[in-house]
Amino acid sequence: MQLALVHARYQLLEIIRIPVAVFGSAFFPAAAMIFFVVPFAGDDAVGATYATASMVTFSVMSANIFQYGVGVAEDRDQPWNPYTRTLPTGPAPRFAGRVLAGLALTYLSLIPVVVIGATLTAAQATPAAFLLALGTVAVISVPFTLMGLAIGYSLPSKAAIVVAQLIFLPLAFGGGLLSAPGEAPGFIETIAPYLPTRGAAELMWAAVGDYDVEPLALIMLGVWVVLLAALAGWAYRRDEGRRFS
Repeated sequence: MQLALVHARYQLLEIIRIPVAVFGSAFFPAAAMIFFVVPFAGDDAVGATYATASMVTFSVMSANIFQYGVGVAEDRDQPWNPYTRTLPTGPAPRFAGRVLAGLALTYLSLIPVVVIGATLTAAQATPAAFLLALGTVAVISVPFTLMGLAIGYSLPSKAAIVVAQLIFLPLAFGGGLLSAPGEAPGFIETIAPYLPTRGAAELMWAAVGDYDVEPLALIMLGVWVVLLAALAGWAYRRDEGRRFS
């Protein structure tokens, strides 16, 4: 655990030294809050609460896909990364440190969304619901962390940026993050339960409001976690074999 914390500290210092990296993760969800949620759902307490939860999911997805997808790919190009992978401690401390740093930055990127929701809309949540939502953030980070790792370990940095961008918006739109629960266009409501973004969003909606999670969306979220874990593991072993065999 001590080594994991050392790696987490290293990752955080490396990212914080380039503030635009942190700013980028928080900008798009905050901008979506200002331009779409505040003017259209700001006065509706229930609608604003669900919309804020959707933007939290949007922010979690953005932070993890880009942070791991692009960050890991860029790290693989640096001489320091192959060196750390030859150390006798194994990959566990490095992975744990990266995940801890990523989770810290994910929570940091949520601050503008939560502040906007609390000050410029009628969104509301009890202290218990707020704490439950904070815990739910860690849970819904899992599939997007695995997705980012799969991208980062399987593609070079220039390709990883493009693939992350191509995946990000379709997942957000297709999962219904930009619509109120049950009010997305018909074809979106049809495909949404099969995407990891919908299961993640429904968990957030259930955390902050009186929303019943659709079983299919929850089952498919679990399926995505298993598939993405397998893909990320395969990508890591493939990269390990190419570099050190």
